[in-house]
Amino acid sequence: MTPSTPVSALTIAGSDSGGGAGIQADLKAFAAHRVHGLSAIAALTAQNTRGVTAVHVPPLDFLQAQIDACFADFDIHAVKLGMLANAEVIGLVADALEKYRPTHVVLDPVMVATSGARLLEGSALAALRTRLLPLATLLTPNTPEAELLLGRRITSADDAEDAAAALLDLGAGAVLLKGGHMAEGARVIDRYFDGVTREEFIHTRLPMDAHGTGCTLSSAIAAQLCCGLSLPNACEAAIDYVARGLQNGYAPGRGDVRVLDHFGAARPA
Repeated sequence: MTPSTPVSALTIAGSDSGGGAGIQADLKAFAAHRVHGLSAIAALTAQNTRGVTAVHVPPLDFLQAQIDACFADFDIHAVKLGMLANAEVIGLVADALEKYRPTHVVLDPVMVATSGARLLEGSALAALRTRLLPLATLLTPNTPEAELLLGRRITSADDAEDAAAALLDLGAGAVLLKGGHMAEGARVIDRYFDGVTREEFIHTRLPMDAHGTGCTLSSAIAAQLCCGLSLPNACEAAIDYVARGLQNGYAPGRGDVRVLDHFGAARPA
């Protein structure tokens, strides 16, 4: 790399034809942070602001070829993982991470779309727990995803604290339990825990239905790690980024869903 060449981040996730989530949101977040974005598409969705109408999983050898091509040519500082639809895909991605050993792996355990469409096959849950969690620098589940991973309900602040610790015990290096689905009044509380440090990141709840926030958050964290921030600071900066993006967000389609304004969220250099 030359001194002017930006560092690279790789997203291995699903494509959103509506442009608000998935690979498309990840690449926008990388670009807004001046990080070169790479992608390996693990699934394609037919999707818009009203929902997901179809999902196609490409052949495994093609996903492998994408991953190998990226690692063969780029200095990859962080990998963000999103929609990995089945156990076979999860196994392939886990094998690739064990082979290439990227410095940072941010795992967003995408299971259910905002519309309610199931994006992870039931048989893949065990593979996610056993193969990917131990490879994750950071796990970023929302409350329903954490409930599926742990097999129990999370309905209170105490439950959330206990869940973050339990998720850490599954093997992740750190956990950021997102609070958007928790009923905690006018606030959204995201809880970070790495076994030593506990942090709460608090924002005002905005009165809107938003699309792509989880994808954007995890990719923004990956970008901040590429830029040299510590893990707690990367989480805080990425949460601020998403909050600004939502405040500047817009509704691009006919569904009553807003997406983030990525470049309106980016701070001036």
